[in-house]
Amino acid sequence: MAAALNARPCRIGEPILVPAKQHGYFPRAFVWRGQRREVRAVEACRTEVKRAWPGSVERHYFTVRTDGAVFELAQDLACDTWQVERVWAAE
Repeated sequence: MAAALNARPCRIGEPILVPAKQHGYFPRAFVWRGQRREVRAVEACRTEVKRAWPGSVERHYFTVRTDGAVFELAQDLACDTWQVERVWAAE
């Protein structure tokens, strides 16, 4: 991540809406705290699979860059819900 961003992320865990996706998978825009944020770049993505419970629980995590901040977004596939996990705010 760019040096202009705080090294320590702020943990959030708040729900968001993702009204636009690129290629049906990557978030292209999201609405957080009433403000629409356009994703400028998807910097990383990963999938988490937990098999400790019956069946599997899967989540996709996306590290995305917007104007002025980097966010880690999580998609819970079982519920088809999204949330902001962490934010690295610009200094």
